[in-house]
Amino acid sequence: MNENRTSEDILSALYDLVQDARAVPLAADKCIVERDKVLDLLDEIIAGLPEELKKARAVVESRNELIGQARREAEGIIKTAQEKADEMIKQENIYQEATRVCQDMVLQTQNRVAEIRKASNDYMEDALRRTEEAIALSLEDVRDTRAKFRALVESQEKKSAQNTDI
Repeated sequence: MNENRTSEDILSALYDLVQDARAVPLAADKCIVERDKVLDLLDEIIAGLPEELKKARAVVESRNELIGQARREAEGIIKTAQEKADEMIKQENIYQEATRVCQDMVLQTQNRVAEIRKASNDYMEDALRRTEEAIALSLEDVRDTRAKFRALVESQEKKSAQNTDI
């Protein structure tokens, strides 16, 4: 098994294996495939699924780091604004201006945090959706291939049984 291959690569190899398989005589839509090769490819796909989940977890961790960074940035801005406001309060003639500037900075910071949170949530939702779709598509392909494989094996066993009855 090659651990560098993606699920799509493995499914492509499985497709090629079936496509290149010899046709069964008198049945153009049926073919003979090497069971071990098909099972090995299916095992690779199943083994690759946890990797897709690891990638999704990494996306979640990245989102959490982004939110944490935004929160720290916001706290730093608020702290800076608070320090500036404290300095301005010492000077009575500019007290009201300092309060207004501080409020504006807090509002801007809150808006920035909300924007960053929305962007990270949108990114996370999209990444998880794409991962879910890829996993669902891979699973659907594996199930379809498995059903086709079972039908082929059953057909071959049925024909073999009929040939031995003759």
